[in-house]
Amino acid sequence: MSHEIVLKRAIELAKLGLGSVSPNPMVGAIVVENDEIIGEGYHQKYGKAHAEVNAIHQVLDTYVDAAERLKRSIIYVTLEPCSHFGKTPPCADLIIKYQIPKVVIGCLDPFESVNGKGVAQLKAARIEVISGILENECEQLNKRFFTRVKKQRPYVILKWAQTSDGYLAPDDGEQKWISGDAAKRLVHLWRTQEDCVLVGKNTALIDNPKLNVRLADGRNPKRAVIDRDLVLPNHLHLFNQESETFIFNALKTDREGKTLYVAIEDFDHFLPQYILFQLYLQDIQSLIIEGGAQTLKTFIDANLWDEARIFTSTESWGSGIKAPEIKGRLQEKIKVGNDQLSTFKPH
Repeated sequence: MSHEIVLKRAIELAKLGLGSVSPNPMVGAIVVENDEIIGEGYHQKYGKAHAEVNAIHQVLDTYVDAAERLKRSIIYVTLEPCSHFGKTPPCADLIIKYQIPKVVIGCLDPFESVNGKGVAQLKAARIEVISGILENECEQLNKRFFTRVKKQRPYVILKWAQTSDGYLAPDDGEQKWISGDAAKRLVHLWRTQEDCVLVGKNTALIDNPKLNVRLADGRNPKRAVIDRDLVLPNHLHLFNQESETFIFNALKTDREGKTLYVAIEDFDHFLPQYILFQLYLQDIQSLIIEGGAQTLKTFIDANLWDEARIFTSTESWGSGIKAPEIKGRLQEKIKVGNDQLSTFKPH
């Protein structure tokens, strides 16, 4: 088996941790002996065993001669094994303990406590290390983690639905659905995969969204709303204590149960930067911004976005609040029910 074939399998394993391991990266690991897979594992939950531990333990639990097999094996890992004590012991130590002679790594870990140190520790133990196999794919797998570590902010996904003639909402302040049921189910699935969902004050008032997961299986994200003067009434779903909710405002910093009021010093300058930094400090690794028009435009104008997911319906309104304009590279265009979903990345 080629290194690429095994690492592709490890990437698929790693993806099983999506929505469960943040702020850790998703990692998959596979143990191969004589071209046969004898152990597999992935990082399943934040604070629990890492991928390498799960893969090695599967070997130990399966074979009576596991120790000897491991000494003849290669372990494949999508991300550089950690070399420091965090929530769990270092994975590099475990690889050394069982004398696995060869490690194949997809990409290095940019986190300061690891970044090359895991490889150095393995090499110091005279273990052969090959890195950079499917490097781009392994980095893309952990686009959220890499963004948080390198840019000190969450990975930002913009999401909205618009009519075929480019309107986001009615201009009379009424709630009106644009996308269909299939799109709604997909959005709920996305919420299970990301750490936090953000809306603006007007969206909270008009739509009274719950911003939770009802049409998919998975955990609820944290929620955030921009409410400069704290005018949102407490009967809104956002204040129901169902999940941790950040209220970005200009007046106070306080906590009331699961509602966290976060004061922003200067609402007129660098608002999106302040919001993202505060979320970064709260270990939020990814953020979906679901509206409204002004909130989306604020992040677009600041060039603080990593992905835009835009549903376009077949409906035509003729008037209303215009959808934001975005300049980026079209990555994908697919049909979701009767709607068209276009995904963009920045230039």
